[in-house]
Amino acid sequence: MPGYKTTWGAAPFKDQTLDETATAARRLEEAGAVLIAKLTTGALAWGDRWFGGQTRNPWNSEQGSSGSSAGPAAAVAAGLVGFALGSETYGSIVSPCSRCGATGLRPTFGRVSRFGCMPLSWSMDKIGPITRSVEDCALVLGTIHGADGLDPRAVDHPFSWPPHRDLRTMRVGYVEEKTAAGDRPELKVLRELGVQLTPIKLPDQYPVQALNLILEVEAATVFDDLLRQGKTDGLNQWPIIFRKAQFVPAVEYLRANRIRTLLMKSMDELFTKVDVYTGGNDVLLTNLTGHPCVVLPNGFRKADKKEMPTAIRFTGRLYGETELLAVALAYQEATGFHLQRPPQ
Repeated sequence: MPGYKTTWGAAPFKDQTLDETATAARRLEEAGAVLIAKLTTGALAWGDRWFGGQTRNPWNSEQGSSGSSAGPAAAVAAGLVGFALGSETYGSIVSPCSRCGATGLRPTFGRVSRFGCMPLSWSMDKIGPITRSVEDCALVLGTIHGADGLDPRAVDHPFSWPPHRDLRTMRVGYVEEKTAAGDRPELKVLRELGVQLTPIKLPDQYPVQALNLILEVEAATVFDDLLRQGKTDGLNQWPIIFRKAQFVPAVEYLRANRIRTLLMKSMDELFTKVDVYTGGNDVLLTNLTGHPCVVLPNGFRKADKKEMPTAIRFTGRLYGETELLAVALAYQEATGFHLQRPPQ
């Protein structure tokens, strides 16, 4: 936003101002939204620590809000703003929303233009809304999605809301766990909603965690000048990552992306069987494949003598945000955990 500092949470950029208006911000402004705050991010989109300190969880101020969309999740959960924008490359919407009890949507890669957003990994970065409810996520997405001619990866693809499909026709997969399906409370809720439940297995034939080097190499490329200038103080773990990435051979980066393509094909096959699924350790996997995910409050647990929110995630097919949000909305309305607020 012109006239406001855009610091990326990092000391080397603490006085940075940009003359351009990000596409997502411009579209919100044109729709009537009013910018009332620029919120914090962990330094260069890592965690909740930035050059001003640590962003706190409104449920427990002794705990950080997680990140890197640390300020948006904390501010929304605390009721300071009606909604906010976050960005995700590897968990940066999902993680703080889970920690702070907010509702967040990571859209399909390319669904929302990233023009004006800090680049980290050009093949993984995504912008999405952080709100109190699934309904609000849908309203914000309806405003910000679509191509703009400025982000070459942003595309036009239909998004309709409210959904018109009968929930009973939805095929919802669930990743099997040690706990029997009949004893999992989230599946009981889904069963009562009338969806068609199907057990699934996520692709496990490829070394997903090793593919994180794609993010690391791309981030090191983006901030190569910063590293060469020695401006690394206060950048959390990034300097170590940047230095390590300098020694990744081009062959390994390309091999990783070839395996990534195989993962994408495996996920395409999975989504011939279901429309949406829940469960599984899939945050890196689905950020690599570009699939959308919505996270929402799912109860509470006792920690440090405080009631802390827990979360559930639903993942949808590429550009399947309508069905994804429809299932998440029905679940949210059936459980009502999003109506709880942090203590004053």
